[in-house]
Amino acid sequence: SLEFLYLGGNFITSIPPELAKLPCLKYLVLCDNKIQSIPPQLAQLHSLRSLSLHNNLLTYLPREILNLVHLEELSLRGNPLVVRFVRDLTYNPPSLQELAGRTIKTRNVPYAPSDLPETLVRYLSLASNCPNPKCGGVYFDSCVRQIKFVDFCGKYRLPLMHYLCSPECSSPYSSASQSSTSQSESDSEDEASVAAHRMQKVLLG
Repeated sequence: SLEFLYLGGNFITSIPPELAKLPCLKYLVLCDNKIQSIPPQLAQLHSLRSLSLHNNLLTYLPREILNLVHLEELSLRGNPLVVRFVRDLTYNPPSLQELAGRTIKTRNVPYAPSDLPETLVRYLSLASNCPNPKCGGVYFDSCVRQIKFVDFCGKYRLPLMHYLCSPECSSPYSSASQSSTSQSESDSEDEASVAAHRMQKVLLG
């Protein structure tokens, strides 16, 4: 039933995903710490109204932060994401197990729990869909991290982290004509409209 949690002014370096198990949390203060990333599980805090992350070491935000449907205030000043962004993002090639799993999921190869060891059945259930609508692929452990800038409140461009299944999905898609926008740009517009509709205050400076 916790509604207000103040953890500012400590030496916290990471946020435990278990915080997502506080369904009534409305105000979360994590300012003045050493936090470098936000776990995507925080998107499960559906009651959250205010999130204070200023004076940390954040260089990007998880895309899932857009799922915080009641979030009205987001404080980000004093983070590296305001002045510089992640540019060198590496990609680790998928393992043979992941390649096999991708093939099973993308080609809809039928299988039953009795056909495979329990560990493989559980592994196949962990597949994540690639957000690229023109791909239709999945990934497990190997993915491409991509920073995409999204307009918030019509004024600020925030870097959100996206996860794609392969380097081919990280390039902007070519449009039929120069006047048409890419799918990536359309996604940004959709996300911006969601954020602008909901966010009342974004503090960057």
